Amino acid sequence: MRKFLITLAILVGCIAAVSAAWIFGGRQLSLFIDRYRTIETASARINSITYEGSGTGGRLRVNDLALSLNDTNGPSPSIGSTKDDQVALAASGKVFPFGPPRSEAENLAAVPPAGDDAFIEIRRSVLSWPTPFDFNFMTGHSPSWKRHIYYRLLWKKTSGAKLEMLWRYEQYFYPANGWGSGFMTKEGSTGLVEVQIRP
Repeated sequence: MRKFLITLAILVGCIAAVSAAWIFGGRQLSLFIDRYRTIETASARINSITYEGSGTGGRLRVNDLALSLNDTNGPSPSIGSTKDDQVALAASGKVFPFGPPRSEAENLAAVPPAGDDAFIEIRRSVLSWPTPFDFNFMTGHSPSWKRHIYYRLLWKKTSGAKLEMLWRYEQYFYPANGWGSGFMTKEGSTGLVEVQIRP
């Protein structure tokens, strides 16, 4: 009987330790897993891209999806027009042209030229984490779970040049409403996290 009680106490202790690690370290564990695998929830071809801003910061509207360039946790790209009249993004000393500007647009806007492969993907974390200690005193509604959601822009030109941009946000789960829109920010870990232009 004593051996059974010791085994039971060890089992309960292990379950408590794993639960505490999941609650207090779930975000970091989720980020670690996300480096290797995420789950695609949607993908769409880019039909238009519009920049709303003054060169740095602002918003990049991809189809109907508005993605912020203000909250960056990595490179801070700039967007403007090139000498050969192309709407382009510049980061880390490299320039990626989107295409000729649309003359009827109020802001800098372009459509992918023929032959370009341009997609926007929405992906989410494999692992969600519980948030039993989150309280919202303003509304009384607090999320019971959180996970990361990713917006990934992939654009490849016929020349072989490739642009990849990645935004990361937190998505909240409310028992009454399900998963939220997925644009919640957390200082230091959300927003635009990656911009790569190759070659």
